[in-house]
Amino acid sequence: MIASPDLQYLKHFYHYASRYKKTAVIGLLMMPISVAANLLFPWLIIQVIDEHLTPGKYTGLVFLIVIMLVVLIVNYIADALYTYCLRKTGQKAVFDIRMALFARILKLPRSYFDKTPTGVTLSRLTSDLEAIGESFVVGALSLIKDSINTLAVLAFMFFINWQLALLVLLVFPPVLLLTQYVRNRLRAMYTITRSSLAKGTGYLQECLLGVKTVQLYGAVEEAEAKYHGYTEDFLRAQLKTNKYDASLFSIITGITSITIGLMIWYGSAKVLDGVVSLGVLIAFINTLEKVFVPLRDFTSQIAAIQRSFAAFEHIEELFIENLEEEGKTLLTAETLSDKLANFDSLEFKNVRFRYGSTGPYVLNDVSFSLNKGEQLALVGTTGSGKSTIIRIMNKTYMDYEGSILLNGIELSSIPKNSMLHLFSLMQQDVFLFEEDIDFNISLGDSKISKQTVIDAAQYVYAHDFILGLPNQYRFKLQKNGSNVSAGQAQLISFARAVAQGGQVMMLDEATSSVDSITENLIQKAISRLFAEKTVIAIAHRLSTIRHSDLILVLHQGKIVERGNHHDLLAIKGVYASLLTDDANIEDDEGIIPTPV
Repeated sequence: MIASPDLQYLKHFYHYASRYKKTAVIGLLMMPISVAANLLFPWLIIQVIDEHLTPGKYTGLVFLIVIMLVVLIVNYIADALYTYCLRKTGQKAVFDIRMALFARILKLPRSYFDKTPTGVTLSRLTSDLEAIGESFVVGALSLIKDSINTLAVLAFMFFINWQLALLVLLVFPPVLLLTQYVRNRLRAMYTITRSSLAKGTGYLQECLLGVKTVQLYGAVEEAEAKYHGYTEDFLRAQLKTNKYDASLFSIITGITSITIGLMIWYGSAKVLDGVVSLGVLIAFINTLEKVFVPLRDFTSQIAAIQRSFAAFEHIEELFIENLEEEGKTLLTAETLSDKLANFDSLEFKNVRFRYGSTGPYVLNDVSFSLNKGEQLALVGTTGSGKSTIIRIMNKTYMDYEGSILLNGIELSSIPKNSMLHLFSLMQQDVFLFEEDIDFNISLGDSKISKQTVIDAAQYVYAHDFILGLPNQYRFKLQKNGSNVSAGQAQLISFARAVAQGGQVMMLDEATSSVDSITENLIQKAISRLFAEKTVIAIAHRLSTIRHSDLILVLHQGKIVERGNHHDLLAIKGVYASLLTDDANIEDDEGIIPTPV
């Protein structure tokens, strides 16, 4: 019996395969032709032996032999078309599943990627889907055809001699029981192999991304040992599957040989007694192969299908993973679009937030407001909650307590796609694609023209260095911009944020990890932003945000000070103490001395 989850996987696969019904129907129509040819051939053997060779009647013998050759050719053509059409259908279905998975992954909440290793997700899209494409499509189709063909052959055997057919049926119950037992064991082992392979792939991906760190700190042996553990788990489970697969294959092969021997022994006696004709016995021996070869192949087919079901189980996790929740609002789409056409205000009211349902609060009773054209700065030590505020605002995390109003509408009730045009984010961690600079700024968006790309680069003072590169904006970047300096990569990323055209610019440590020349360029660009746009900035270097309208000083998730630069200096509190790490910040009157 097929387990309920497996039926669900089959339905899921059928959903995609049903798009190619025409090709599938052509293949399925070949099945009865193939089955009929398989039944007709042993019947022709009986006619040749019993009606012509045994009595010595050669009239019409050539005609029967020609018919046998035609039957064989038709059988081969039908089998070929059946296999080609249904495999084509299966592979196209797998292609559609792959594209659907990729599209779904791009829509998963960013919190999913915080908790799931990239390599695990990669394994789902590669090795798991390959297991379905190579195993399920081939194994399932062969199993269906062989099952129908075996039942038809058994019916034919009962038709020509029920006694010999009963002898064949005696071996079926133990074979079926053994097959069911091995099927269950294979399923358990393949689940382990898919899981261990995914973990190993995930760790391998992490090691390759961090190989320089591993080498720098001499952690090669430790990395090898950990990867060896994952690989050993995979090997151990794989060897067990091979053991069950090989055992079942050899047992059924032995049963086949024993049954053929019994058939020859029993049938020969019946032929000598005149109960069974020689043609019937030879036809039975010929059809035995058509019964037991599929039975023997069932082992590999079942193993392939179990690999596929184990892969389906992992892939299904992505299909049931919750997408980013769309906001539920009483406003119509048209009204919502009008209210969010332009940024007017953002207000936090007693917001609390924690990662997970039982973790400590990383934001506690946070309240502030930001209006169009204003500049808000968030400062504080590492872990004070600055980046968390940004993540909540761009809906990376949404399970906050309290209230956040965007243009007077509760943030949790706004679909994320409805607010993408309002915000552009300049992240601390730069990521660049292995594409040209033009693509990395526009991200391939046809709505962003080449002139917009150039304007954005000029805005952040990246245009001049880009013109000095070979092919300029068509200069192809290597992995994460490794063929340009860190500062230049930061400027390209900054230009990307500007090109997206968000009305509110979020700057998350925009000047971190860059050289002094690039920092000066970024500072000049930030000065432009502060003069022309609504800005929310996170910065350890206080010189970045000293002209902000409002500075919030956070400590352990709470706002401990608020005001502008001069007001906060006057109270000589936490903000003033932070100047110890930024001694060269300039005030309007000159250099501010580091507080003692």
